[in-house]
Amino acid sequence: MRWLQCSLLLTIVLLAPEAGAAARPAKILKVLEHRLDQAGRYALSPSLYERDAYQAYLRRIPSACSGLRFDVQWKAKGRAREELKLRLELLPSRGEKRKAYLVEQSVTGGRWWSRWTALTVAGDKFRELGEPVAWRVTLWAGDQLLAEQKSFLW
Repeated sequence: MRWLQCSLLLTIVLLAPEAGAAARPAKILKVLEHRLDQAGRYALSPSLYERDAYQAYLRRIPSACSGLRFDVQWKAKGRAREELKLRLELLPSRGEKRKAYLVEQSVTGGRWWSRWTALTVAGDKFRELGEPVAWRVTLWAGDQLLAEQKSFLW
């Protein structure tokens, strides 16, 4: 009898995340902000240490930057073949500070695994906006907000 109770409890614990996943099928897992150099690179080699060192260099010397790229890892379970929108909003340090700059990209939902999408602000628009004060990334299905992740200052 004790074994049956333990196995029932174990089954409930293991199936509990599935019930939560059905209630919230979309999620923004990670947002990585990278500065781009004049050649459009965010690192000189594939090493993570090298990437972090090069990003520190680009932060110290703003004239070496030509843009920003936000790499967004997102998941929309159960929305396969559905047209979704990934939206990046930036609060600029220059210009109208109350008006957010918007970058939007159409994406297609997946079945099980997460996907990566790059959202870029480069060239004249990057120079016009300056360094972002805050950012927010959202995932939309039509007018319905599915997921959101924002910076500390948003």
